[in-house]
Amino acid sequence: MSQTTMPVSGRTILPPSCSGHCSGCHHIGGQALFARRPLRIQHRRGACQTRAAGNISSNDFRPGTMIEMDGAPYRVMEHLHVKPGKGAAFVRTKLKNSITSNTIDKTFRAGETVASATVEKKDSQFTYADGAEYVFMDMNTYEETRIVRDETWAKYMKEGLQVALIVWNDKVISVDVPNQLTLEVTETAPGVKGNTVSGGTKAATLETGAVIQVPLFIAQGQKIMVDTRTDAYLSKVK
Repeated sequence: MSQTTMPVSGRTILPPSCSGHCSGCHHIGGQALFARRPLRIQHRRGACQTRAAGNISSNDFRPGTMIEMDGAPYRVMEHLHVKPGKGAAFVRTKLKNSITSNTIDKTFRAGETVASATVEKKDSQFTYADGAEYVFMDMNTYEETRIVRDETWAKYMKEGLQVALIVWNDKVISVDVPNQLTLEVTETAPGVKGNTVSGGTKAATLETGAVIQVPLFIAQGQKIMVDTRTDAYLSKVK
C-alpha cells in the first residue's frame, strides 16, 4: 500500500487518490486536508479510509482482538471473565506478542480500558509455502509477501485461501484467517456408529495439519466446520 503525505501548516495534504469525502478530510482551497492527528489515513482500492487509534474495554476482549502494550502489538489468544464471590471482577487473558511471538498471561480489571493496536488489514491470498516462509499475494497489487510461519494461523493454510495480512507500523505482523472454515478430516480414530450425542470427543487431524477435538461420530474423509479462533468443532458438513 502506498501512502504519500505532505505537511502544510500543521495539516497534511492527502494523495490525489483521496476524494476528500471521508470523515477525516476537509476541503480547503481545492485541497483535501487532514487535520486531526490521532487519525490515520489509509488508501485501499482507490478509497480513503480512516482508522482511529482508540481504546477497548477488557470486557470486549475476544480471541483475535489486537491491543497495544509497552509499544508492542498483542493478540488476545484466550480470555476468561471471572467474578469472585468477594472482590472485583477481572479478566484473565493469554496474550501473544505479534513481533516476538512470545506469550504472556495477564489479568485486567473488568471494564479496564486498554489501547487498541492501530492496524491495517490487506486482502491477500495464500499461494504456497517455501520452507518456514509462507507466501501471500496482495489481491490489489499482486505483490508477494513472505511471512515466517506461525502455528497460530499456519495450521489453517491451504492453497488459494483468502486471508487478511495484519500490518502494524508498516510491517506485516500476522495473518487473519476467516473465522470459520470447512475442512476435511484426514486422520482420526474410527467413528462410533450411532454415537451422535454430544459429550465424548477425540482428536482429528485436518487437511491443513491442524489437530482439533471432534465428536466421536466424526469419521475420516468427512468435512467439518471449524472455528479457527478457538480451534473448536462447529458442525458436520454434508
